[in-house]
Amino acid sequence: MDMRGNTILITGGGSGIGRGLAEAFHARGNQVVIAGRRREVLEDTVRANPGMASYVVDLQDPSAIRGFAAKVTADFPRLNVLVNNSGIMRAEDLRVQADDLSDMEAIVATNLLGPLRLTAALLPLLQRQARSVVMNVSSGLAFLPLATTPTYCATKAAIHSYTESLRFQLRETSTEVLELIPPYVATDLMNGASDPRAMPLPAYIAEVMHLLETQPEAQEICVENVKRLRFAAETGKYGEVFQGFNEAMVKDPH
Repeated sequence: MDMRGNTILITGGGSGIGRGLAEAFHARGNQVVIAGRRREVLEDTVRANPGMASYVVDLQDPSAIRGFAAKVTADFPRLNVLVNNSGIMRAEDLRVQADDLSDMEAIVATNLLGPLRLTAALLPLLQRQARSVVMNVSSGLAFLPLATTPTYCATKAAIHSYTESLRFQLRETSTEVLELIPPYVATDLMNGASDPRAMPLPAYIAEVMHLLETQPEAQEICVENVKRLRFAAETGKYGEVFQGFNEAMVKDPH
């Protein structure tokens, strides 16, 4: 991926990893467009980074995605990078699941259907560019789940699988397909900002940008902190890592 001269759309770009990526790409001279549901955090990010643009969109709504994609295509016809970053994460106790599955369905709609729908809507525009990138943000939990957040982990596993298929189908085109695989990062997702076990956000973003700049041919972007989860199966230690990781995460770090 070329790191400069792009027009980049980042969903969930008003906070957390999305904002960190947006600001890092903006600092490198790219035109950055951020999108999400919360107008106030989007506007705060744009105020702090003059030259960014923002859109409010509900990625759980198929019709809103279609309208949003048409608006972005008209406003930014040179858009050549899509970063599917938006996501929600909620704890679920599957032993006492109620008839109301709204939380589960919201996670699937935001984390899985949203990226699939937006990619489909914007792929024609991306394919018209001389070079383009689709970057899907999965998680270390796509490869080794946190048992207390089963639907979140399942959606991220699905995003990993979808990304591999998309990459294969676009292999002879000018569109590059990347997967960003974060570890546990200190953001507002599941109150991680106050958890000392989480990787500090600035350190995570710095390492990601370094990897993108020094490994331009990499298809998966994995910082050191996520490799234990990402490669647990490959190292033959999946069961051991799964047990230890999940036991550690249910303990109060304070």
